[in-house]
Amino acid sequence: MWGNQTSEQWIAQYSLSHQHPANRLCHTIGIPLILVALAVLVASIAYHPAWKTAAALFVIGWIFQFIGHAFEGKPPEFFKDWHFLFVGVRWWWAKINGRA
Repeated sequence: MWGNQTSEQWIAQYSLSHQHPANRLCHTIGIPLILVALAVLVASIAYHPAWKTAAALFVIGWIFQFIGHAFEGKPPEFFKDWHFLFVGVRWWWAKINGRA
């Protein structure tokens, strides 16, 4: 994926900061909200009022993320390495499929 780590290694490292059940739940909700927000933002090119919905979903998704990290007691991994902004989506997909 990046550097000398495989996708599985990035996900495993990400998982270490996402052990608390409340944090995992918050990320399970927050990550898809952020992804939907990005899709709605793209759709707002054709339907301009949709940007408000995109902004709301984006903010709510990030609120869930930070609430989760309050339960975890650890800062988000992307504070140390921006690559983790993209690893979160892979972690979420692995979690949904029972691999994280």
